[in-house]
Amino acid sequence: MKVLKLAAVAAASVVTITAFAAEPAAPLTRNQVKAELEALHSVGYSPQDWVHYPDNIQAAERKIKSQQNPSEPRTQQR
Repeated sequence: MKVLKLAAVAAASVVTITAFAAEPAAPLTRNQVKAELEALHSVGYSPQDWVHYPDNIQAAERKIKSQQNPSEPRTQQR
């Protein structure tokens, strides 16, 4: 029983240390956020359409990605 507890504590420690070792993503600037919102609006996304969230923002993000990388094959996702 002590061995099992020790193994569980060791595993939890490894997971915790690994999580803290990961580099956090750099915070976005105000201009980057504004540019992202403008791009979303340009492909038809509206934050007012909360009934279809998150499908509507995911579709808008796919449209933006396909515009940025037109050579990638298109796949239909649902």
